[in-house]
Amino acid sequence: MGFDLESALERRRVDGLYRSRRVSDGPQGAERVVDGRRLLNFSSNDYLGLAGDARIATAMKHGVDRYGVGSGAAHLINGHSRAHHALEEELAEFTGRERALLFSTGYMANLGVIAALLGRGDSLYEDRLNHASLIDGGLLSRARLKRYAHADIDALQALLADAADGSRLVVSDGVFSMDGDVAPVAGLASACHQHDAWLMIDDAHGLGVLGAQGRGSLNAAGLGQQEVPILMATLGKALGTAGAFVAGSEALIETLIQQARPYIYTTAMPPAIAEASRTALEIARDEDWRRERLQGLIARFRHGAQQIGLTLMSSDTPIQPLLLGDSALANRWSEALLRQGVLVSAIRPPTVPEGSARLRITLSAAHKPAQIDALLSVLAEVLLEIDA
Repeated sequence: MGFDLESALERRRVDGLYRSRRVSDGPQGAERVVDGRRLLNFSSNDYLGLAGDARIATAMKHGVDRYGVGSGAAHLINGHSRAHHALEEELAEFTGRERALLFSTGYMANLGVIAALLGRGDSLYEDRLNHASLIDGGLLSRARLKRYAHADIDALQALLADAADGSRLVVSDGVFSMDGDVAPVAGLASACHQHDAWLMIDDAHGLGVLGAQGRGSLNAAGLGQQEVPILMATLGKALGTAGAFVAGSEALIETLIQQARPYIYTTAMPPAIAEASRTALEIARDEDWRRERLQGLIARFRHGAQQIGLTLMSSDTPIQPLLLGDSALANRWSEALLRQGVLVSAIRPPTVPEGSARLRITLSAAHKPAQIDALLSVLAEVLLEIDA
């Protein structure tokens, strides 16, 4: 029997879950040309406005001039360039850890870390709203996977109190990508200390945005390598480039070099991207005004949303979700905004739990206050249109 792909696709359309790609032109920014139209862009993870920064583009061009376009091989063959090595050292220093290791994507980093450290007979504990890559890493590892209620330290404590053989690892997002809330990382670290478990934090949406000089959610909570042995973060969000890294102890990084299959068997990222990322890291570290502007824009947007009668989910980060519940309704909102020249994505299951479809509104330091006000004005119009 073959696969009835057409019927399955049609069911997705009927259920409001069908996904479509749009074609963008030009650099990422507060405005974007999408499918030939210039739109206000509130659907990006470019939190610091660095993806289109000319200084980073220049660094990448210099990297191409020095290293060429491709790395040519995996890191362990001959693809590990001086640019990669320097970026790893700078990321280790930035995060306050002994070493860092580059991966081509955050998804691959999470798969690689969890599967390298755990196996049959071990236990993995994950927040129910963790990113898909963390869940998939657990499934790949074949460890016992237990999921605790979102951000619920008591629920995690109850699971950890049930003694189990083998190694134990707790994994959580630092900033949850669809809700925008910050994990209770201090509580997670305390629970892990009490129950002899390791803690891993995926800070993809916290690095660059939170903490002193953008050093992330762990820095903001005053936690270091001893309390949180494993840190993963990406370069393609606040830093505006591409790729990811894992940071931790010398022994952790050497273990991943030996055992993390997505690291061992993947061609290294182009060295030019590593060069661009070095410049991006320096800018993110030194230009505190970007984080200050971003926090001002977040406060402006939340106050304005309240004024027009919109109830946002609780978030102090650039991720500002408007919970709508029904997938079809979320699509209607997104399409209505698009007609008014505003790009905001509708997020539907399985990315979020059933019944929690939403608009995922994301802000950037590249936005101007007037653009926030324009967004609020359009949202007010759409609210009247949808309710009519």
